[in-house]
Amino acid sequence: MDRRSLIKNAGLAGVLVAGVAPAVHAQAAVRWRMASSFPKSLDTIFGSGETFAKTVKALSGGKFEVTVHAAGELMPAFGVVDGVQQGTVEMAQTAPYYFTGKDPVFAFGCAVPFGLTARQMDAWMEHGNGRKLLDDFYAQFNMKSRSAGNTGTQMGGWYRKEIKTVSDLKGLKMRMGGGLFGEAMAKLGVISQNIPAGEVYQSLEKGTLDATEFVGPYDDEKLGFNKVAPYYYYPGWWEGGAELEFFINTKAYGALSPEFKAIVDAATDVAARDMTAKYDAMNPGALKRLVAARTKLKAFPKPILDAGFKASMEVFAEHEAKSATFKKIHQDMRAFQRDQLLWSRFSENAFNSYMSTVKV
Repeated sequence: MDRRSLIKNAGLAGVLVAGVAPAVHAQAAVRWRMASSFPKSLDTIFGSGETFAKTVKALSGGKFEVTVHAAGELMPAFGVVDGVQQGTVEMAQTAPYYFTGKDPVFAFGCAVPFGLTARQMDAWMEHGNGRKLLDDFYAQFNMKSRSAGNTGTQMGGWYRKEIKTVSDLKGLKMRMGGGLFGEAMAKLGVISQNIPAGEVYQSLEKGTLDATEFVGPYDDEKLGFNKVAPYYYYPGWWEGGAELEFFINTKAYGALSPEFKAIVDAATDVAARDMTAKYDAMNPGALKRLVAARTKLKAFPKPILDAGFKASMEVFAEHEAKSATFKKIHQDMRAFQRDQLLWSRFSENAFNSYMSTVKV
């Protein structure tokens, strides 16, 4: 077994026991910087960057170190792709759909309305065509991608007023993470605002925002949204499973030794798995606390989901007509999704449907 396979299959502890880390001691030290789009207070998302850095340092015996910088430290939250493209930093940790202003294709690296769940996204990226198609696209920005983790299916956001019908969305000023969701919501009359998470609370408090979506209970509780917007809706139909990505400058990655490349790849796997697992572990308790604090938890009425679906399909069709790359990636993702939905009918959906009816 070669060293790359050993690192991927053995896990951090196994690698250290096997003595892979000492094999890199003779190499010159490498120092990288990672710019994140997130604040340090979000120990889930920002934490995956820290986990990556710790794993790289451990696997390399301290010969390869990555410093992780929160949004605003080295560059603005939405400036990190430019930073990687220009070589200002070697890596970024971000949500690709923040950059659909550069090209709508970026959305497929994170989440699109009525798209893939976390497990489906992982399968499409790593064993379907997703990673290859997107890395071919990212090459024009001098970068390649690796998963930084997935939030899982997100909540539908916080609202200062109750949303009963589609008409209640008209004129609503809402912070959205970015991507094609904003275009779909615009068709329903929503005014999209793409601002960093750290600035949302004050905007809601002042009334310059009427609503916001971010991730889910654990992060939302930390950001305090329940104190300024009491209605909490689900599901977040625009983010069935939002993928966070590590963007890596291709020149910096290409300059690494084979051992250090393997360490980077293995460390991203460790960080991604840890982040997704942490969300699944932390969200239930946070949701209970939010409800106990008088959060008004509500499901989106089906007519709103139907309207969102119709608007989203119109957006996809419009972009397909403009971009062959967009069409190719979108059609590939939907074909993969159809098979996944078929399989889940007989596996997790059926199992979870029954388990939700019994006392465990």
